[in-house]
Amino acid sequence: MLQDYEAYLVLERGLSDNTREAYIRDVSRLLAYLDDLAIPVRQVTVSHLRAYCADLHDLGIAPRSQARIVSSIKSFFKFLAYNGDIDTNPTLLLETPRAGLHLPEVLTVDEIDSLIAAIDPDSAEAVRNRAIIETLYGCGLRVSELVNLEIGRLYLDEAYLIVTGKGSKERLVPMSDIAISAIRSYLDERAGALVRSGEEGILFLSRRGSRLTRQMIFTIIRRLADAAGIARTISPHTLRHSFATHLLEGGANLRAIQQMLGHESIATTEIYIHIDRTRLRSEILLHHPRNRARG
Repeated sequence: MLQDYEAYLVLERGLSDNTREAYIRDVSRLLAYLDDLAIPVRQVTVSHLRAYCADLHDLGIAPRSQARIVSSIKSFFKFLAYNGDIDTNPTLLLETPRAGLHLPEVLTVDEIDSLIAAIDPDSAEAVRNRAIIETLYGCGLRVSELVNLEIGRLYLDEAYLIVTGKGSKERLVPMSDIAISAIRSYLDERAGALVRSGEEGILFLSRRGSRLTRQMIFTIIRRLADAAGIARTISPHTLRHSFATHLLEGGANLRAIQQMLGHESIATTEIYIHIDRTRLRSEILLHHPRNRARG
């Protein structure tokens, strides 16, 4: 069942490797739990699953992680029902724990500028790293989309690029003039660089001529943050969040932001409304005469 389910996730759902591995890991743990209790999969009821979820809660598993696990379990049993392996789906009445609203970390425009200013102009990777930061922030890309970005998907004269996001879905992303300029400078430098066989089409390369890994991008950004004196823990995703938040603050339409980020649901994008409201409240507390009078 598990092998068939994994094939389904790859071939029919088109999930990324990370998501697929998380689903299989979650379901494998559930199957081990059921095996310990000698409960066959075909005899599982919603009561069994609720007891399992209660155990997760008692173990101190975070609500967001619990919600992901329940999502994995629901997907598995939906597949079994569709495949005819079970007569009824026991997850139809299984509630998903509320993960709560998590406001992502966002950098100010000045902090973005300081991050770029922290790049050592004499380093061999200076031009490349500037292009990386400008592309993450100027286009709102996921780190996985950045490391797999192909030169053939850049349309610099038309000011857009095409990426393959989650679920192998392609989307068109407009580019800022600054990001275009940074990439052009990097392409000029890249033309004389070492390129490994099979990586000729990849935009961002390491010194060894192979595509950068996600971890390399994390390391680049964290080192720049340290050099810029940014004490908070930031990641490539912080630049994506900053891209969306700054667009919203500048008056961009939420639907347009949704399309640029590649969010399937507008509900995912609506978190940026909460960020904007939080900042508005901070401005009121700081500048409103009633609050100044209390101080």
